[in-house]
Amino acid sequence: MENEDQLRAAERFLHERIPLTRAMGLRVVANDDAAFVVAAPVALNSNHLNTAFGGSINAVATLAAYGLLWLEMRDEAADVVIRDSSIRFLRPIRETITALCVRPERAELETFIGKLRSKGKARIRLHVEVREHETLAAELQATFVALRRTADQAR
Repeated sequence: MENEDQLRAAERFLHERIPLTRAMGLRVVANDDAAFVVAAPVALNSNHLNTAFGGSINAVATLAAYGLLWLEMRDEAADVVIRDSSIRFLRPIRETITALCVRPERAELETFIGKLRSKGKARIRLHVEVREHETLAAELQATFVALRRTADQAR
């Protein structure tokens, strides 16, 4: 699958599985060796100060990590859930919430996917930078768990 096709497939997946992403105006904008990137306009995610709502910043950051794992796993029989997270808000965002999930080392991803395949469960810690233009506005640290569904749990 080509990169543009991957981006559109990831965006469709997020919109279908997490309907809130449509209301947020979430777009998948990049996926490369450095990061998986999503963005959402502040106009659809604003607070009473006309800056990005903290909950939306947290959601967009979480979705960047979730999207990266979905693309890496490519496993329809697995579900990803967030186990824990911590976010630091550093400055207001006024135009676009852009979240970059920093791609872990290839060996770490391979270990994660290998454990999911062999044990039906795996966990990974991810780091997400939230930026407006080139300025760091927030940082999320989160642990995600992937669980393989059994045949009787199929959707």
